[in-house]
Amino acid sequence: MGTLGRATGTARRILLTEDPHPGVIQALFVALYVLDLVLRAVGGGGAPFGPGPLVGLALVGIVGVVAAVAPWATLPRWAVVTVPLLDMAALGLSRMDAAGAGAGLLAVLPALWLGRKFGMRGVQVAVAGAAFLIVIPDLVHLGASGVNLSRSVLILCTVAWASLAISSALERSEANRETAERGRGELAAALAVIEEQRAFSEAILDTVDVGLVLLDPDGTYRSMNKRHEAFMRIGYPDGHNGRAGQVGQIYAADGVTPLGPHEMPTYRASQGEEFDDCRLWIGADPLTRRAISVSARSVRDQGDFAGAALAYKDVTEFMRALKVKDEFVASVSHELRTPLTSIVGYVDILQDRPDLPGDVLAQLDVVARNTDRLNRLVADLLHTAQADDGPMHVVRSETDLGVIVRDSVQAATPAAERAGVGIEVDAPLSLMVMADPQRMAQVVDNLVSNAIKYTAAGGRVRVRVAVDGAKVELSVADTGIGIGASDRDRLFTRFFRSRQAEERSIQGVGLGLSITKAIVESHGGRIEVESELGQGSEFRVRLPIGT
Repeated sequence: MGTLGRATGTARRILLTEDPHPGVIQALFVALYVLDLVLRAVGGGGAPFGPGPLVGLALVGIVGVVAAVAPWATLPRWAVVTVPLLDMAALGLSRMDAAGAGAGLLAVLPALWLGRKFGMRGVQVAVAGAAFLIVIPDLVHLGASGVNLSRSVLILCTVAWASLAISSALERSEANRETAERGRGELAAALAVIEEQRAFSEAILDTVDVGLVLLDPDGTYRSMNKRHEAFMRIGYPDGHNGRAGQVGQIYAADGVTPLGPHEMPTYRASQGEEFDDCRLWIGADPLTRRAISVSARSVRDQGDFAGAALAYKDVTEFMRALKVKDEFVASVSHELRTPLTSIVGYVDILQDRPDLPGDVLAQLDVVARNTDRLNRLVADLLHTAQADDGPMHVVRSETDLGVIVRDSVQAATPAAERAGVGIEVDAPLSLMVMADPQRMAQVVDNLVSNAIKYTAAGGRVRVRVAVDGAKVELSVADTGIGIGASDRDRLFTRFFRSRQAEERSIQGVGLGLSITKAIVESHGGRIEVESELGQGSEFRVRLPIGT
């Protein structure tokens, strides 16, 4: 089977893919011609040949020698046509013998050669050569008898079919080769484009100041950019095994608690979890460690989990700035408490004196109220500086929320009148809840004062209190400037002020709502906001009535 395969491959290369030397093909033809004569002699019992076959033998021999030594590379391409035509002439001579009819089959070889070499023109030359050099001389010499006519016509048909078949096969082979070449060219061009795009993508990923990681579905690191490689060297000085969940010098947001394997952002992402702003610290050296904010998104393929992408952003300076700000706020608050304590003490002494006129006592009451308010503000500043230490401390007692709301609205009415804002209240005369009365008054004051502050003249503020099952709902709605969608998510962040407030230069430091939220959550409640630019806002506080 191997020998047959090699022979078939050799024949295919000679006929279709290579351009063999004319001497090789002529040598093959000479061999077949001689074999025909030998078989003819053996089959005829040694009867002598006529002059035709012998002249033909001499002719193919001479042609064979010429084909072997001729400088075909320097001759015109058409010059090789003479070799197969002379072979056909030799076959015509060979058939001018009583036993030479079978030699006509050898005409297939020059026909294949012509079709192979010259395509459709070669087919035409082969048919014409077979007709004028083999068929017509044979019919003239032996006559147009039934058998001889049949053999002559079949030779002509066989020559035409063989040369046409090889020409068509060659054309298909050439077309396939050209198609393959074009395909290879297109593939090479596509690969070049892909490589160029890959190089650009890598350059872009390595340029951004964010660490990027792509995980396979099993948690294996698929790729990362240079920025993340730098983070890896800090967090894993001993190396990384390239799989999600490996522990190293990685700590929680407090910078002290080491993260376990299942707490690592990569492990969480490999389980299909998506998250934003997961803060952690990498590195144990205080001089080189970095604070990182991690976000993760899942990659889906037709709904199935196909991996995850994580982004690591360096927020070290931001975290250090927050710490410095909290330390500053705490320091200033502590410094303010000392003079405030002194003021409170002297006001109390003065209020206890029996010899002061009534108007002076009234003025001292104003000083005392504002001193209490300033004390609460200092306490709130301290709370913002210590917000990460736990929830705000509240002291619950039986508190009449209806009275607190009405007193707050009454206290805010003069400011509302000066601003040209109408204010109305819809609350029960008495509504008892378990809450810290001072803190709840602070919540109502903050919401009502904000509503008045952000409402233009001619607008309205509506305060409503209602009971919903085991909870009470406090609602403060206004027709003010509203809050943009991009600001609503950060509205309760410490020191945050909306774009609209800054554009209108509305006074404030951005603490009121963050403190309000802390108070509400410390009572086990929640605060929500609905707002639309230019239409107003509504804040809703839901609190449990009991403990």
